[in-house]
Amino acid sequence: MATKSQGSMEMDVASGHRIIDLRGRVVSNFDAGNWEEIGLLTGASPIIKGHSRLLRSLAWGDEDYAGNALVVLSAIAHQNPAALSIIEDYLETRFPGESVFISAKPSERKITFAPSVFTVPQAGVESDLVTAMMPFGAAFSPVHDAISAACQETGRRCLRADDIWEESTIIQDVFNLIFRAHVVVVDFSGKNPNVMYETGIAHTLGKHVIPISQSLDDVPFDIKHHRVLKYLPNSEGMLALKSSLAAKLRQVSP
Repeated sequence: MATKSQGSMEMDVASGHRIIDLRGRVVSNFDAGNWEEIGLLTGASPIIKGHSRLLRSLAWGDEDYAGNALVVLSAIAHQNPAALSIIEDYLETRFPGESVFISAKPSERKITFAPSVFTVPQAGVESDLVTAMMPFGAAFSPVHDAISAACQETGRRCLRADDIWEESTIIQDVFNLIFRAHVVVVDFSGKNPNVMYETGIAHTLGKHVIPISQSLDDVPFDIKHHRVLKYLPNSEGMLALKSSLAAKLRQVSP
């Protein structure tokens, strides 16, 4: 029989999942007017207007908007747990059948896509999930360990395609991981063609992409304008990679 504390924990987890789901739907659809209406409906106008970044990051399309929305929704739910149902009803009424938010930042233009090579997974984005797209092989095991350590240090999970086996084809598992991930780390070392392909998928889906490489010469010309974390393939280099990557991850709002 569940204890009172166990029941409260289960309720907290359930509320957390609801808030995360609402965050995705809100970021996909809300403008400043919608936030104002939610404030009136839930009595949370002071929370919404009092947040220093929420409406500003929405207006400017900043990458921290999704994180700010999560903070505000959590505060609203803490003030009034019944507000979650009010917001859910509002979304169903105003945005019936809306698309799922999978990008790392909001966009002024919404598109619907139906890939012919992949099946779009039912799962949504997992805010603590980082996926590593990199060459396989023993030589890259320390790199994977450094990425995983940086994720653990910043409260995230790291998965590669070889960590799961859910589909009959590996490319579908790869697509599922990129789709679900909030951040995608791509290692261009060795000019691996699979990594190039996976990077294109991640960019198209609007993910936070963090490029790393042992050599800047391995970075494709088309994306050389992106900043790349360069690392050395030795013990000191792995420590430096872990530190630099952890710092970058802290800049990316969940």
